[in-house]
Amino acid sequence: MSFTDPLSVTISGTTTPLPRVSVGDDQSEYMSANGLIVVRASHDYGKRKRRMLRIDTSKLSPDTIQPTINAKKSMSLYMVFDLPDEGFDNVEALAVYTGFKTLITANTDDLVKKLLGGES
Repeated sequence: MSFTDPLSVTISGTTTPLPRVSVGDDQSEYMSANGLIVVRASHDYGKRKRRMLRIDTSKLSPDTIQPTINAKKSMSLYMVFDLPDEGFDNVEALAVYTGFKTLITANTDDLVKKLLGGES
């Protein structure tokens, strides 16, 4: 089963469509037309199941050494479910995710702002 195609993401008020550009065994990739935003979903099966959703975003900004030249800068954000082969079903994993999402979005994302500021 695949995600809806295209996905869309809104960053800083700008919504960008992300059509599927790649499908493989246990993974899919969605990319903006300019290639600066990529979303990947993947699943790894071994002693544990790892399910990952990741967004990579890039931008062009002045180079610190040569400010007249633009350099590509990138960042990534991802979420991984690391599950044992048995013992947690999807309902229980979703409950943990819901609690986590509530924690990080409480008080207008205050916890994430503190994390990005170097607090722990």
